Amino acid sequence: MMIGEVVGSVVASRKDEQLEQMKLLVVRVRTHTNEDTDAYVVAVDSVQAGPGDVVLYATGSSARQTELTNGKPCDAVIMAIVDSWDIDGTNVYEKWK
Repeated sequence: MMIGEVVGSVVASRKDEQLEQMKLLVVRVRTHTNEDTDAYVVAVDSVQAGPGDVVLYATGSSARQTELTNGKPCDAVIMAIVDSWDIDGTNVYEKWK
């Protein structure tokens, strides 16, 4: 699993039938200390995330293991919205602040 922030969406009016009704979001990859990177990924949203949400996402074959994406042609899926995280007892991120 990796961590990132939802920064946008992708609209594709023509896509593979298996991707119909799936929301595609642009996720900016974050470091373990919550720093922005220059990397982005387009991910299927399985948890109804939105702009500004910090999320956990998976790529590769792990992306096809949610109920929504099982057997679908996707390489990234958002599978959790992060409320908080800490490293060695130091708070790195808190959603409600």
